[in-house]
Amino acid sequence: MAVRWEGGHSASVLCLAAGLEGPAASGGERGELALWGREGVPAGRLRLRGRRGGAGSPRRPHRLYAAHGAAVALLDVRALREPVERLRFNEEEVNCLAVADGGDLLAAADDSGAVKVVDLESEKVVRSLRHANICSSVAFRPRRPQSLVSCGLDMQVMLWNLQKARPLWTINLQECGTDEDSLQSAGQLFNPPLAHSLSVASCGNIFGCGAQDGKVRIFRVTGLKFERELEFKGHSLGVSQVLFMPESYWLLTGGNDGKVLLWDVSNDIGKQQKSPAKSLHKRKGQAAATARKDGKLNKVASNEHARILPKLTIEHGEKVNWITCTEIKGSRRVLVADQSSSISVYPLPES
Repeated sequence: MAVRWEGGHSASVLCLAAGLEGPAASGGERGELALWGREGVPAGRLRLRGRRGGAGSPRRPHRLYAAHGAAVALLDVRALREPVERLRFNEEEVNCLAVADGGDLLAAADDSGAVKVVDLESEKVVRSLRHANICSSVAFRPRRPQSLVSCGLDMQVMLWNLQKARPLWTINLQECGTDEDSLQSAGQLFNPPLAHSLSVASCGNIFGCGAQDGKVRIFRVTGLKFERELEFKGHSLGVSQVLFMPESYWLLTGGNDGKVLLWDVSNDIGKQQKSPAKSLHKRKGQAAATARKDGKLNKVASNEHARILPKLTIEHGEKVNWITCTEIKGSRRVLVADQSSSISVYPLPES
């Protein structure tokens, strides 16, 4: 049974941010932003123009970056009043924010397909990256501040190094269908794998992607490229959110089918990386990466879908907008935002 946090919003909650320290934060329609104490009581409210996502700073837990329209506001959660600072580097509405481990770089992905990477000390754009369509998600790789991954509605997943303007490696999700997909009947509508969400595991080499076709794809970065490690049908409708839990290969997914699922993929991503916290991958040689490289996934046998089952199924009942994980009173919880004005909180099993 879910515990509901109410009173922070008057319309749909669109995004969530929470860490081990500091309050949880939520952003919603009408530019509403709310801070929450661990008891689920609103600790502060603010209204910004526009809407969309937010991201906390790992090294400075009192800092919160919130996207509203094409701008990004820096907020101090210790005194939630007007923004400490307003930054604007994107030309269109920002969909996703990510802050590097060191807290010195911010990436902002927008509707034009652009990803602006900003040095927060100098407040200058150090790199502009681009998708051919809306960029829906971007994430820095832990302990690798110059490396990040992104995905978008162009069905592309990209690996970047900030020293280069072009992606190191790109995979088109439309080219990695299964044998089962190729046998769709003529009367069935094709559901393109528009990529909605990314999450990188603590090891930095494994990341997951959720797409409109209901599938979850797990990739492994090896040197200057990444390859498919795993693919399975996660939801009956689009996968709106994926989230690796800290220091584990437990993956939370949320879907348009109203379900939140917990997966343990540790036994399915190879035997060499059992612990994300201890994973260190050696780079293999030098490879020319100045030109864009395209990777094509091998077709996955349809029985791969059947052998992976969720560890936990939460019948949330509403289309999931966002999920995040936090600890409350010593126990892990998943926070779920949907079309309503409240946040649902569910307990998670211990690993």
